[in-house]
Amino acid sequence: MALGLDLVGIYDQNQESLAQAADDFNIPLEKRFPDAPTLLDQTSPECLIVATTASSHCLYTCMAAESGVQYILCEKPMAVSIDQCNSMIDTCQRTGAKLAVNHQMRFMQLYSEPKRITSSEAFGGLSSVTVAGGNIGMAMNGTHMFEMFRYMTDENPDQVTAWFSKEWVANPRGEQFEDPGGSIRMTTESGKRFYLEICSDQGLGLKFIYSGPRGQLVVDGLVGKMQLSVREEASRDLPTTRYSAPWVETETTIEPAGNVETSQMVLEALLQDHDPPSGADAKLAVSLLVAAYVSDENGHVAVAPDDPRLDAERVFPWA
Repeated sequence: MALGLDLVGIYDQNQESLAQAADDFNIPLEKRFPDAPTLLDQTSPECLIVATTASSHCLYTCMAAESGVQYILCEKPMAVSIDQCNSMIDTCQRTGAKLAVNHQMRFMQLYSEPKRITSSEAFGGLSSVTVAGGNIGMAMNGTHMFEMFRYMTDENPDQVTAWFSKEWVANPRGEQFEDPGGSIRMTTESGKRFYLEICSDQGLGLKFIYSGPRGQLVVDGLVGKMQLSVREEASRDLPTTRYSAPWVETETTIEPAGNVETSQMVLEALLQDHDPPSGADAKLAVSLLVAAYVSDENGHVAVAPDDPRLDAERVFPWA
């Protein structure tokens, strides 16, 4: 492997998928296991990647930590309840296992470059982020966007208001899963704002608009095109009501990073203890999503991620 690790075994609940993956990557029969306990018992891995659907993330993460695995990389969303997130974090802390969740934003130029630009004096800092796209799912990709906003602002969001689409489109991963589209408004204590528009009647694209006192940055998340507009230096200190003050516009392109490459970066950060996306980061994203459900179900009121109305035991049908 690229990180110098030796593959000791693979397991998949779907035996057809297991066989297909093993054949695609020339994995011998002795490294294909019929269940997770057997894999852990017979191979004693130092590192385990949990890439199942979300309902089994807690089971396999805790099982791995209890068996002595030192490094665990889990896919997102972290789990299907807040309680499961807590169990994963507590088990890893008790056993000494290091846990990361595959929110790759901090390793992607698609987000690190906008963070650099919006932090500049010319831009004046980040005031709001707006994401508009197709029906990418609140759990599958919305949690990514929540972590992106936290990363971009270096602040934890403190309130969520949500409007879920009334009609949900069938989940491509199976009829047992549900992942609504909808609209979300999120804020931080300092007043930074996040808007997510991924309703079920939208079927194309993924664009980001970053706005600040002196500039606006528009990024096409699928192809990496960036359009930056900033006020000319002589106009920087004019009031924000002068929204048509003279500006300079530039266009550049970022090469979008693939999932495999960025997942490798997360795993490397975990192994080297270089600030990987933590269980606490991922639990916050799940808590914000649960808060969105509570907001939508209670007349679209603002809900905090630690609001007592959040039922930590409630299990959601996310993929």
